[in-house]
Amino acid sequence: MTTVEIPLTTRKDWSSDQEVKWCPGCGDYSILAAVQMLMPDLGVRRENTVFVSGIGCAARFPYYMSTYGLHSIHGRAPAIATGLSTTRPDLDVWVVSGDGDSLSIGGNHLIHALRRNVNLNILMFNNQIYGLTKGQYSPTSEEGKITKSTPFGSLDHPFNPVSLAIGAEATFVARTHDMDRAHMQEMFRRAHAHKGASFVEVYQNCNVFNDGAFEGITAKDHRAEMLINLVHGEPIRFGADLQHGVVQQSNGALEIVEVASVGLDKVLVHDEHREDPALSFALSRLSSGPTMPTPMGVFRDVQRSEYGESMTAQVEATKAQRGDGDLAALLRSNSFWTVD
Repeated sequence: MTTVEIPLTTRKDWSSDQEVKWCPGCGDYSILAAVQMLMPDLGVRRENTVFVSGIGCAARFPYYMSTYGLHSIHGRAPAIATGLSTTRPDLDVWVVSGDGDSLSIGGNHLIHALRRNVNLNILMFNNQIYGLTKGQYSPTSEEGKITKSTPFGSLDHPFNPVSLAIGAEATFVARTHDMDRAHMQEMFRRAHAHKGASFVEVYQNCNVFNDGAFEGITAKDHRAEMLINLVHGEPIRFGADLQHGVVQQSNGALEIVEVASVGLDKVLVHDEHREDPALSFALSRLSSGPTMPTPMGVFRDVQRSEYGESMTAQVEATKAQRGDGDLAALLRSNSFWTVD
C-alpha cells in the first residue's frame, strides 16, 4: 500500500484571505485562532477538510478557513453535514454552530446527528444570546434574562447543551471555553480523533450583547475555584490546593465536598469510557449555569458503530444479495396505483 505524504502546513495555510468580520473583542476570534493553529498538527489535507455552518455569528467561520466550506441555512448544518459525511467518508467534516442556531430551529437536526453517530466534529459556540440579530434571548439564556425579546425577563428554562448531547447518547461530549486556547485545542483534537459524532460546547463571550456571561468561572482569578478539570482515570478534584472533590451519593447524584472531610478514596474517579451515560449525565448536572463550579473537559468518549460505515455496508450487502438492481423495478416493487 502506498502511503500518501501529508504536506507540512502552518496556520497561514489554513487561514483564508477574507477579512474577519466579528465585533472587536468577540470570543469567536479566539476559537478561530485555536482551530487555525491546530489544523497543521492533525495530519489532514485542506482539500479533504470541510466546515459547514448554519446562521449566526459563528456561521461566518467557513469564510475564514482556507478549506472547503458551506454557509448553509438556519439550524440545518448537521443535516447537510450528515449527507456530506455519509457519502464522502474520505472527508473531515466539521460543523460550526451557535447555541441559537443549533438548539432552537436546529434542535432536531442536532440530536439526530448525535444519536445516529454520524462522523462529524460539531463545535457549538455558546454565548447564551442571539448575537447576529442583536441581542434576543436564546435557548441557553438563564431564566429571568432581560433582552429585547424578553423585556420582563425570560420565562424559559434553559437547555444544558452537554446534558442534551449526553441524553441523545452522543459518543463524544466535551466542554471548553474561549479563554484557554490550549484547552480548546486539546478538546478539538480529541473530537477530531474520535470516530463518530463529536460534540464540543465552547463557552464564548459576546462582548456586545452578553458581555461577561462566563466571567464568574473563566476569569483567571476564578478558574481554580470554579473550573472542574475532568481527566480520565483521575479523582475529580479542583481548587487552588485540590481541596474540593466530587463524590457520588447513594441515590446516584453527585455532590461537591471538601476532600479532607471525606477522604481521597471517596472522591469519584472520572471514567469517560463508561458505556452507561448516567454518570456523565450526572456530571453535566453539577452546575446549572456559569455561576457555580463547572466541569470542563471530556465527559464521554465511547465507541459505537459509525452511521456512514453502517449505511455503506448495508448498501453493499443489498447489492451483493440482489445485484445492482433496476431503479424503475424498485419503485414498482410494492403496491402502486396508476391515476388517470
